[in-house]
Amino acid sequence: MNRIVSMSRGLVARFCALTLVASVAACANVSQFKTGSIGHGGQPLTDMSETELARAETALATAHAADPADRSIGIGYATVLRMGGRDGEAVDVMRAVATHHPDDPIVLASYGKAQAAVGALDDALDTIRRAQTAGGPSDQPDWLLLSAEGAILDQLDRSEEARRRYREALDIAPDEPSILSNIGMSYLLSGDLIVAESYLSRAAAAPGADSRMRQNLALVISLQGRVAEAERVARAELSVEQAEANVAYLHAILGQQRASAAQTDQNG
Repeated sequence: MNRIVSMSRGLVARFCALTLVASVAACANVSQFKTGSIGHGGQPLTDMSETELARAETALATAHAADPADRSIGIGYATVLRMGGRDGEAVDVMRAVATHHPDDPIVLASYGKAQAAVGALDDALDTIRRAQTAGGPSDQPDWLLLSAEGAILDQLDRSEEARRRYREALDIAPDEPSILSNIGMSYLLSGDLIVAESYLSRAAAAPGADSRMRQNLALVISLQGRVAEAERVARAELSVEQAEANVAYLHAILGQQRASAAQTDQNG
């Protein structure tokens, strides 16, 4: 079991980062561009096809160039860039936005998550913690930032600290699917696929769950060898294009798993 997790740790960390992105998506709602959504009817970025995302990226790039200080546009643009694998560019966008909003917790949160995506985890952790205190002392911390902090701690192999942050976040927002999903991924990273599946199943079934939660559930099911079931989960409630992309990703993980297992067997 641990072999499976160590083999795919980099890929799993990417899934954790996606859930971390979702936390910022709920924070801001400024002008016509919303963090995590854009366009007619506020369609979530995560539900868009590649063609729709390309259009969104073009629109956001133009808007950001016209007004680089607009936090909502900048966060939306950085989110699209990261979804396209252009994490370094997303960091540059958020660094620029942060110069205009150095004490804005929403901007700092998005900046920290962009830093995490490029592997600057210590910097990301510092930025996320600054975001938590940017608005001044508070009797009730922001559960979104607690969950994001946990996701970064998990990627730093500090799982016990991470789970304390998730528990604090759940105390504030019980049954929040993004927190449950992050807890599930935490257990997946530490090799406990059974516990991981229990949390990810709860996340996927919770009101407000989105495709990221279903992708994470499909991942943990596939890593246990239940490929057909994982494919059904990955295809649920998605467009054909998105579903096939998810299934292809699962097959890539399983292919890497088989290759790793074969190499381990050869090395005896």
